[in-house]
Amino acid sequence: MSQPTSGGFEKTPGWLDWYAGPSKPKFQLPANSVDAHCHVFGPGDRFPYAPERKYTPCDASREQLFALRNHLGFAKNVIVQATCHGADNRALLDALTHSGNRARGVVTVKRSVSDEELQAMHHAGVRGVRFNFVKRLVDFTPKDELMEIAARIAPLGWHVVIYFEAVDLPELWDFFTALPTTVVVDHMGRPDVSKPVDGPEFALFLKFMREHPNVWSKVSCPERLSLDGPPALDGERAPYRDVVPFARKVVETFPDRVLWGTDWPHPNLKGHMPDDGLLVDFIPHIAVTPELQRKLLVGNPNRLYWPEEIEGS
Repeated sequence: MSQPTSGGFEKTPGWLDWYAGPSKPKFQLPANSVDAHCHVFGPGDRFPYAPERKYTPCDASREQLFALRNHLGFAKNVIVQATCHGADNRALLDALTHSGNRARGVVTVKRSVSDEELQAMHHAGVRGVRFNFVKRLVDFTPKDELMEIAARIAPLGWHVVIYFEAVDLPELWDFFTALPTTVVVDHMGRPDVSKPVDGPEFALFLKFMREHPNVWSKVSCPERLSLDGPPALDGERAPYRDVVPFARKVVETFPDRVLWGTDWPHPNLKGHMPDDGLLVDFIPHIAVTPELQRKLLVGNPNRLYWPEEIEGS
C-alpha cells in the first residue's frame, strides 16, 4: 500500500514507502526495551518539509510510530530529527509532547538557536543534537559552528549524534575526538561490509571507540549496509547475515556503549523496504546472550536517555 504525502508535497520519484504490515517478531524483547533510532515525517500538512531538503518522503506520523512501537514490543522510542525537516524540529517535539514520557529526542539546531529554545527542548525530552556529515543528504556546516553548538549543549547533559560514512572517518577524526560530550555514532559509521571485519577500515572505527570511552555506537540499519539484499529466513540463519560480524564485534567489544533502533520509516532506501518485525529478529544474532540483549535494548538506552528513572529506582 502506497503511503501518502500531504500538504501539497510530492514524494521523491522512486521513493520506497514504509511497510504497513510488519510481522510480529519471533524474538521477544526484554521489558522496558528502547527503539533508540527512529523518525517522524510530517505529516506535511501540519509540519511542512524544509525548503532546503534533499528528498521528500511519504508522511510518517507519531501515531503510526507509536503503533509500530506497541506492535514490535518496545516500551520507548528515541526520535531523531530527519534531514527532510532541516532544523525545524516541530514534528519531533510534537511527538515527544504526546508520548507520555515514552520518547526522547535528538534534534538539529543552528548557531542561532537561543538558550531559551534549548531549555524548552530539554523540557520536552530532547537529549542530543545530530551532526550529519553524509554529503548526499546535507550541505556542509562549518565545524566551528558545530563545535560552538556542542559546547552550548554540554551543560544540559546532552550528547552529540554523528552520522558519517566509513571512508570519511580519517578526515573527521580530530573534530570528533574534540567534542566535549558523549558522542553516539549512527549505524557503526556505515562500514563497507564487503571488506573484512578484521580489515584496516573497520579496525579504525574500533580504535576510535577503544581510545575514546565517550564514544557510543548504534548497531542498527543492517538493511542499509547489507549487500545480500532482502533476506529469506531459513531456520537459524541470520537476516542480513553479512552485517552480523560487524555488529556483533561492536556489541561484544563495547557492551556498555551500544544502542539499537529500527530506523523507521527507513528514509532513502533504494533496494528494498524492510519488515520491521524481521529487523527485531536480527537482534539475537548480534547480541547473542540475554545479558548482552538487556544492555543493548534496556540498560544502555535508559541510562543515556532516562537516567532519572534509574537514579530513582
